[in-house]
Amino acid sequence: MANGVWHTGYGIEINLSLPDLGHPHRPDLLREITASVSERDPQLLECLAHHDKRECLSESGGKSPWMFIRRGRVGGRRPLVASHLPITHKATPEESAQHKATKERVVATAGRYGLDAEAEVPVANRRSVSDAVVTGPAGLRVGWEIQYHHLSPSSVHRRSVSAMENGITPLWVAKDRTASLIDRAPWARVDDMPWRDIAGGKEMVIRGGYRHLEVWRCVPSSERHCLVSEGAGHCGAIHADWFVPALCLPERKPVLIEDLVLRSATGESVPVYVPSRGSGRAGRHMWVSAADRARWEEIVDEKTPLPTTPVEEDDDVITFAEQEIDRSCRAGEDSWSVSDARPLRDLAQPTGGFTLPRLPPQRPSTSTRITPVERAAASAALGCPPWELGLCAGCDQMMRRYGPNAAMYCNVCRATLNGR
Repeated sequence: MANGVWHTGYGIEINLSLPDLGHPHRPDLLREITASVSERDPQLLECLAHHDKRECLSESGGKSPWMFIRRGRVGGRRPLVASHLPITHKATPEESAQHKATKERVVATAGRYGLDAEAEVPVANRRSVSDAVVTGPAGLRVGWEIQYHHLSPSSVHRRSVSAMENGITPLWVAKDRTASLIDRAPWARVDDMPWRDIAGGKEMVIRGGYRHLEVWRCVPSSERHCLVSEGAGHCGAIHADWFVPALCLPERKPVLIEDLVLRSATGESVPVYVPSRGSGRAGRHMWVSAADRARWEEIVDEKTPLPTTPVEEDDDVITFAEQEIDRSCRAGEDSWSVSDARPLRDLAQPTGGFTLPRLPPQRPSTSTRITPVERAAASAALGCPPWELGLCAGCDQMMRRYGPNAAMYCNVCRATLNGR
């Protein structure tokens, strides 16, 4: 693993193991050297051995002496690593065929639904290209990015922001649960299928990236666990959280790639971003129904737009070991720097959700006021229109007080009264 490079533009030696890279008076240096090779001079960074006219192993190994910077993963650390060009990963013939088949399937699906679709669409003055752009009847444009090999988080964010600035909603497709693009932008994960199955129309289920909102009241009769109490307790509050179809109660039908092509273009399915509540992750990106997103925004009483600036996660933080520069050429030894397995990012568990606090018991009726947020959450949890809500005559908790099958007392109070 090389921990130093030569900057041909400034004529300086860079130590990647130092927080200031050895040049405290150049605060933008890290951003400059970690930019995508497509956005800078490919010969900006040079192997130190090659620069010093010593043996550069890349010359006999089919690589160039020019370098790029990435984040390694060693024993829980994330050091900066200098590696020889070409790019970190060159797609295998199978991956290229999978990519092509998926892109063509998206375009063909859009055509069958009567939607406009185009492959290889230039974005932002041709600086990047979307694999496919599907346009809905109302002019909504969705840019499908088929990414079956590793791509850095910064590249995912940059291309997503570029798409949004040009009126395109990005939709990234992965096949690996460890893909860095997961939760960096709106995404969907499919199975790792042979390209012939993709091209032949075999069912492609969205395994991750699409969720449904579930709202429930945390009482003993609830099938779901409490989000705030430890063990099997029940807090009496109203919880709301997002679940993959298989974990919904009752279980929902799986979403197919054809479903997402249609729903994303018509606006029936929309992206939503849910900030993390202290898990070390920046937040969760998901595709959800438009109705679920509207209900969520009403319950949490806020609208969270898709991020347009990078949000670092704990796992993104660079580790600086502050070592001396090793000036030997390390071509061919780069693989150890990423030998640690990338962590799973597509996790099926709930997001952490939102809890509406329980109303204080036995409040005088003259001071009782149900807020819009409380009313929205209770309406969703109890499955009744907001105008049928009222307070239990016994405990002052919200319940279905008016309309068909209404009552004066909640189930808990009725059980208490009947037991007397």
